[in-house]
Amino acid sequence: ADPACPRAGMNQTQVTEFVLLNFSHGRPFLFALFLAIYLATLLGNSAVLCLVCLDPHLHSPMYFFLSHLSCLDLCYSSVTVPKVLAGAARPEASISLGGCLAQALALMWCAGAECALLALMALDRCAAVCQPLRYARLLAPRTCRAAAAGCWLWGLLDSALHTALAARLSFCGPARLQHIFCDVPPLLGAACGDTRPNRLALHVCSALVGLGPFLLVLISYLCILATILRMPLATSRRKAFSTCSAHLLVVTLYFVAANLNYNRPSSGYSPAADTLVSVLFCIAIPMLNPLIYSLRNRQVWEALRRALRAGGTP
Repeated sequence: ADPACPRAGMNQTQVTEFVLLNFSHGRPFLFALFLAIYLATLLGNSAVLCLVCLDPHLHSPMYFFLSHLSCLDLCYSSVTVPKVLAGAARPEASISLGGCLAQALALMWCAGAECALLALMALDRCAAVCQPLRYARLLAPRTCRAAAAGCWLWGLLDSALHTALAARLSFCGPARLQHIFCDVPPLLGAACGDTRPNRLALHVCSALVGLGPFLLVLISYLCILATILRMPLATSRRKAFSTCSAHLLVVTLYFVAANLNYNRPSSGYSPAADTLVSVLFCIAIPMLNPLIYSLRNRQVWEALRRALRAGGTP
């Protein structure tokens, strides 16, 4: 048997549909929990997206990038949560092979684009704090649009590569994915061909798409921290440090979860731990992002009050 394929030599019946991993206990509670998280994600990110688009006071590079983050988080949740809800609502949830590949493509597209966007947002904050006099020239509207488009393209190229490699594989019975939704790593686990090229591409791209942006984030926040420590007022330092530490915590959580999701350890693998990482990576963090990045911001609340006043005007 091929050492790169633990399923080699198994039943070679071609698979056209997968059965997803189900929740064995507490399905009604989990359904209610995931539905509440999904609705909160839709509400928070849609509110940020609408406010940034409609309020001229939020037409700045920082909020432009935040609107793209909200758009990505809406896509993240809408790609994954409906299938998770289906798995919690009934004893068995299934998905076609084509649907599974499409879901994996969309999920990796969002993941790659968000990694690049988080690095771009950190560089934006670094320029605003460390180079305030040059900020308007560095982050001109045309530059921001090109950078945001580059993030989406970066994610698309990464996801297209892995999905194309996965589409070349053969899948054999039993047609069961050890995952609550479709993604590239569980597809590799269900394949009965040689998956070494896929796994090599996954590890190399994880370093480029995940580790590279994370290092840029860390370097940017170190520069911001050095500037904060030189601020004359203690209250200004505390406020800036509180904001930056919250941002860095969520970014670190995202990159760690993404790394665990796409670079699973070969030993000590646990479907329960994998499910927890996936829920954190694809469901919980999209809900937290608007709370940490946008809804803690005074300008966003002022924009919301202006929108509510305008809506209540006869």
